[in-house]
Amino acid sequence: MNRSDFRGFVRAGIALGAVLASTALATTAAAAVPGGDAGQGRASAARQGVERGCAVVYFDLGETLVHSAEDGSIGYRPGAAAYLRELRERRIPVGLITNVPSAWGETDAERAAALKKEIDSAWTGSEPFAWGDFGDRILTPRTEEERKPAPVLWERAKAGAGGCRLVYQAETAEEVDVAASLGYVAYLIGQPSRPDYLPARLIELLAHLPR
Repeated sequence: MNRSDFRGFVRAGIALGAVLASTALATTAAAAVPGGDAGQGRASAARQGVERGCAVVYFDLGETLVHSAEDGSIGYRPGAAAYLRELRERRIPVGLITNVPSAWGETDAERAAALKKEIDSAWTGSEPFAWGDFGDRILTPRTEEERKPAPVLWERAKAGAGGCRLVYQAETAEEVDVAASLGYVAYLIGQPSRPDYLPARLIELLAHLPR
């Protein structure tokens, strides 16, 4: 494990520890309500916390959600489709922060349309890529100087997040480090002895921790 991987592992552990501490505090508070049922209090507190909280999960695209084969074909990375489906079912918004040529368009929408065309033209997966989940949260460089690992795209995502908890997941340690330095819960995917992606239930809990 290199130094960047170790930092990513520590960040995930800290986040998990914070969630466990928060859950323990919520349980104690619920149990202390006079005349209340602790089990019902815990369930009610959890429901209210999820309703009050919000989180947006941003991803890199290539080799994070999709894989490009040697023959040029493109499909989901193993586990990615199911993970996106779970986030959708839990109503956790998702977005992309991905490098494409700035010449692909004048706006994020134009560059996103060109990206979709590029991916779809080589797609061989059994189900199409879930573009509809991402809405207008597909951020791409307006200039070549904005390409990751420059911090601009993460800063733009943060400015438009409305104060929600931000998560970034990628396969590149350098990108994970930059996102973490900007306040994201950053997760390096595909590491041994760890979940491929940050568990969706953990993201739900992180959503209503103090920011």
